Amino acid sequence: MSNQSVGKQPVGKKSVGRPAGRPAKPRTPRSPEARQRQQDILSIAMDTFAARGYNNASLAEIADRVGLTQAGVLHYFRSKALLLTSVLELRDRADIEQLGPDRPQGLDFLRHLVNTALRNAEREGIVRLYAVLSAESVTDDHPAQDYFRDRYDGLRVFVADALREACDLPADRAEMTGNAANAIIAVMDGLQVQWLLSPDSVDMAASTDLVVTSLLATLAPERFGPPSPS
Repeated sequence: MSNQSVGKQPVGKKSVGRPAGRPAKPRTPRSPEARQRQQDILSIAMDTFAARGYNNASLAEIADRVGLTQAGVLHYFRSKALLLTSVLELRDRADIEQLGPDRPQGLDFLRHLVNTALRNAEREGIVRLYAVLSAESVTDDHPAQDYFRDRYDGLRVFVADALREACDLPADRAEMTGNAANAIIAVMDGLQVQWLLSPDSVDMAASTDLVVTSLLATLAPERFGPPSPS
């Protein structure tokens, strides 16, 4: 989901997707040429990680594609792990700019999830990056594991809160809204994989909308269920 990718990092009241214990920040280039070179490295690394995964992508390949030595890449990012987290944060910054300064609430946030699925259909590279790295992150000592764990934890809270707000549910229904949030996130991530394999057969936005609408009707049938027969 992005999320993720929803392909998306919700922001506002709480920051999501900031990995705990991440490496130091990348160097800050001073000249416009150096800043552009750093962005070129990030762009090439994003493509390479998306195509090969973190473990199979090499600094040598990334350096060769960007026209530098490995030492040149490490001058900007210090380590392969830092390059990976920088790529993930670059992805998040684009999503933050799209979302705006405040996180939408309730139904607006749920509509935002559907809109994210629609927008992701135009961002194949970012969707592939998220799908590949989120699956790979479950392996031992993967440097993106904390990133994705924190991201899912935060997104789960946001989606559950939005469902509770939209349905006007009491706090003691937290387990049900949590389960529903997990289902929405799982559907969105699963749709991304199906879409990557067969884009003409999968409408991510329509499927996401169907699942959200069905769950709203289940959680609050008096609000979102079919009208009673007259």
